[in-house]
Amino acid sequence: MRLIQNMTTIAEYPTSEYSVSNRAIKIAVIGGSGVGKTALVVRFLTRRFIGDYERNSGNLYSREVQVDGEQVSIQVQDTPGAELTDNGISLPDHVSCSIQWADAVVLVYSVTDRRSFDQIAQLHQLVTRAAGANVPPVILLANKADLVHLRRIDSQEGPLLATTLGCSFYEVSASEDYSQVHGAFHRLCGQLAKQPPPTTSPSNSAASTTTEKKRSPLIPRPKSPNMQDLKRRFKQVLSAKVRTVTSV
Repeated sequence: MRLIQNMTTIAEYPTSEYSVSNRAIKIAVIGGSGVGKTALVVRFLTRRFIGDYERNSGNLYSREVQVDGEQVSIQVQDTPGAELTDNGISLPDHVSCSIQWADAVVLVYSVTDRRSFDQIAQLHQLVTRAAGANVPPVILLANKADLVHLRRIDSQEGPLLATTLGCSFYEVSASEDYSQVHGAFHRLCGQLAKQPPPTTSPSNSAASTTTEKKRSPLIPRPKSPNMQDLKRRFKQVLSAKVRTVTSV
């Protein structure tokens, strides 16, 4: 697994810069604070569970995996917890940017936290609003299923909400069961891998380029210098200096 960058600088990086695969699958993980988003991401990508994480780190992770026999780069955006305001829930601009960037969104709540569950419907609305015309697939993930003695959400409430929102639903435990977490993410990746990559017609290429520039908060990276050209210029400068000394 590679930690690519902090979320505040998320942008469209070509897969070839850090990947040997020809396909990248991009997933944004969204939910309330403390529901275990980072634990789920790290568990899926590394099989490991670490009990203590930096909250709201907003990191972008990547790993090369096999999905149905195809080598793909999985990029998972771990977003900060949703912010509560007087008017309800709000998403920072960089979280909205990650929704537009993502091929799919995973909404997470904790079965031990009623408030995190109650936020899901509004988070789904915000995802739909931020995505605009291109709403990505959304799945609902209930975490901390192992904490039976602390459960505040009935096991039937999650599936009912997912049906209402039109989402797939999974109840998992990031701390105790890797197979549950892997199964949920892997099935999502399998569905995305079967979809053909988005294509842009020549007539819409200029408009598409403009849209992508608006979405990315980063200034495009400068191209790497041509080393042969630099060597040639360096030789020219040296030759000019030699001629000047000779003439004097």
